[in-house]
Amino acid sequence: MNIAQLLANIVQTKIDIEIKGLCLNTQNAQPGDLFIALQGASAHGADYINQVIDKGCVAILVDSKEIECAIPSIRIDNLSQYLQTLASAFYSNATKVNITGITGTNGKTSVSYFISQLLTKLGVKNGLIGTLGIAHNEQPSFNTTPDILTLYRVLNDYYQNDIKYAVLEISSHALAQDRIAGLTIKQAIFTNLTQDHLDYHHTLDEYQATKQKLFALDCVEFVILNQDDSYYKHFLNAAKGKKQISYSLSDFDSVKITEQGFLVRLDHYVFEIPFLGTFNLLNVLAALSSVEALGFKRDDIIPLLYQLSPPPGRMQKIASHFAWIDYAHTPDAIENAITTLQKHHPDFKIRIVFGCGGNRDKDKRAKMGKIASKLADTIILTNDNPRFEDPKTIINDILSGIDDSYELDIIEDRQIAIETAMTTLKENECILIAGKGHETIQQFSDKKIHLNDLKIAQNSIKAT
Repeated sequence: MNIAQLLANIVQTKIDIEIKGLCLNTQNAQPGDLFIALQGASAHGADYINQVIDKGCVAILVDSKEIECAIPSIRIDNLSQYLQTLASAFYSNATKVNITGITGTNGKTSVSYFISQLLTKLGVKNGLIGTLGIAHNEQPSFNTTPDILTLYRVLNDYYQNDIKYAVLEISSHALAQDRIAGLTIKQAIFTNLTQDHLDYHHTLDEYQATKQKLFALDCVEFVILNQDDSYYKHFLNAAKGKKQISYSLSDFDSVKITEQGFLVRLDHYVFEIPFLGTFNLLNVLAALSSVEALGFKRDDIIPLLYQLSPPPGRMQKIASHFAWIDYAHTPDAIENAITTLQKHHPDFKIRIVFGCGGNRDKDKRAKMGKIASKLADTIILTNDNPRFEDPKTIINDILSGIDDSYELDIIEDRQIAIETAMTTLKENECILIAGKGHETIQQFSDKKIHLNDLKIAQNSIKAT
């Protein structure tokens, strides 16, 4: 598309350049792209112009900031207001993809992963977009929900490759920043709501109100809600006028805890769900409800549930060892992960390795420390992603929630902390390595390093 054609309803320009794509993030820039330079949380896109030029961008749109560069640039006031217009004009097929959107503090990744697996088993080509990356496009996701231009680009590509259905994790940040504006979200799923991201939303009420925006969208036909969550009625009220489906642990006729997961009875079926945690039972029910609402018969879906596999880094067991990797990084998630191990392995002691992220909600640090020290038998405090904070300050914030009499170890180097936990694993002891899950990068103020909790744990086992 010619840039003048793209901008026809926004600004007149005599610049005659063909563009192949749109991008907001330098990491996503591709040859032939039009780069859109906006003010971000900590820097302006214009500060990275040389990088996008090196990557092959052919022109730049910029807001109020004056720039000089080697490729054509066009200044547009209030540029951020036109992102949906630009995305819809350039990626016109994106809105033809039907989307199931999942929001909630915890469970988004698991529910989306389960839905995608079920659809695939039922013969439906689908795309999966979220924390684990962007399926079928071979690219990682740097946020739970990508920016609006990346989303439109991916969905447009899906449609052109005959993928008419997508499963999308929708974060509160995405809702606040209108990243999903104009997309065709047919289903909206609510998993749960607990404290998170108060560095951004400031209060739990504001966080809740932001999440509820998803359920009021005109395009949404079905809302699927966790009836067991304390915020259920709030989201039910937000979804007035929509077709509503609720799910609850009481949907199961019986549930028996096993070492590997659960033996359940649902309708006239008895089968095993092969992963830990009652929260995962709810995640499975959310996925079942979603796929059923798409028109598939319940009797065709239920026999597939025992075949589901958990997403990477979500209560992921390290083979032949009583050790698990989990993404738990909120007070509620830490509590759920520890109590899950206690329920499935009641005769075992629990050791947890965790830290908290820098430049994020500081209020949850002491709460996580308090919960971990109350429930776990031993703790190793370590770094998560310190980002631009002093790691010692973060650890001290966690310690403020832990009684002085509680004995614990502090090992700031996360690799050494995990290695220590694995190589000193005792009989009748479970290890929970929490916080980073599937992530393979650790962020410091001056660098990013490769770090993979699972690989470190596996290598520690081999070394013993």
